[in-house]
Amino acid sequence: MRRVPWWAVLSAAMAPVFLIGGWSLAAARQPAGYSSVRDTISALAGLAARDRWVMTIGLAGLGVCHIVTAVGLRPAAGAGRLLLAIGGMATVLVAVFPVPPVGASDIHRLVAGVGFVTLGLWPALAWRRGRGVPWGLRPLVSIGAAAALLGLLGWFAVELYGDGPRVGLTERFLAGAQALWPLVAVLTARRAGRTASATTRSAPAVSPFT
Repeated sequence: MRRVPWWAVLSAAMAPVFLIGGWSLAAARQPAGYSSVRDTISALAGLAARDRWVMTIGLAGLGVCHIVTAVGLRPAAGAGRLLLAIGGMATVLVAVFPVPPVGASDIHRLVAGVGFVTLGLWPALAWRRGRGVPWGLRPLVSIGAAAALLGLLGWFAVELYGDGPRVGLTERFLAGAQALWPLVAVLTARRAGRTASATTRSAPAVSPFT
């Protein structure tokens, strides 16, 4: 099992910091009419937002973290790592193409949709079989995580396209879970790598003459 480098642990840990810290600080800077329960995260980085640079940096940092984590999560299957990287790139593009002051942006919707889908689906393609596979990358765990993330995506879609009163809340549940799962996968993979290394070092040497 390939080891996970320290910088992948750092990037996975920083992803929820950029996201949650960004939306918390940016929401605190908005006028009284903004509601974290009703309004989207994208509105905090939109062209009409106050201090929109806060959430713009948060989204861009989140996306870069996902890309770096995908590169460093070496024990995961390549298809899952690719989807995680695509999700990170899409998240960066969400920051690059903000929502306009009035109306909607088709390209913003497109890149946001790609980001949500790929970041929800990647665990289902990242699992591996075999001895010593980290808990977070085992088949049932990975597929279960993807099912939960896609379930949250479905809930968000119902609220968004049904003009529900909890669009912002459901998006925060979804985005937060998608930001945290790579950290779970990285930490379990890191621990499994350390355990495997310790086992190898403690194993008795076998003489070639026996």
